[in-house]
Amino acid sequence: MYTKINVRLLYAFMLIVKLLCFASIMSVASKNIVIELNKDEKLNGDNYEIWSMKVQCVLEEQEVLKTLHVFMNEPKAGNTVQHGWELQGMEKDNSVAHLTLQSSMDNDLIREFKVDAHAKDLWEVVKIKFGTTSVTMLMSLTIKFSTYKKRPDVPMKKHLRQMSNMINELVNVGHILTDEQQVQAMILSLSYSFI
Repeated sequence: MYTKINVRLLYAFMLIVKLLCFASIMSVASKNIVIELNKDEKLNGDNYEIWSMKVQCVLEEQEVLKTLHVFMNEPKAGNTVQHGWELQGMEKDNSVAHLTLQSSMDNDLIREFKVDAHAKDLWEVVKIKFGTTSVTMLMSLTIKFSTYKKRPDVPMKKHLRQMSNMINELVNVGHILTDEQQVQAMILSLSYSFI
């Protein structure tokens, strides 16, 4: 009976070690996802929509997305340890979200938006500045789409995906293209060797 207890304890210990290793691997994997999402394309003023989706994924992974959508009121005043922990947790979440937002912007935009202390405020200011569609932005997207050409070093599949993304950008700002316009732009984007 003594050995059965030892075996059970050993089995339980091994299970706990496996769970801890799995949790550690998942933590590293989630940090890698955050790094990958954050390093590709920074906010430059022209890519707000895709940037905002990526940043929200990163913040969700870091479990601080709520800081962008809910104004975090300071917990009820008190001298309790619980009050201190709640306050520290809120400050930490805001700090993580704010740092993530700023690190995913081009340097000139970091300087422009450095004064916003709360992540929610920074998110709203950036959304107002870049999230609204202007006539200039619509013209820029339309010109980009209609003059886009396939480069020889880009595979056809990637080229079509890029064209599809441009169509989606136009649709998202309210500029609907007919099927004929889409096909015509796709054909015109190819070199004569493909036609």
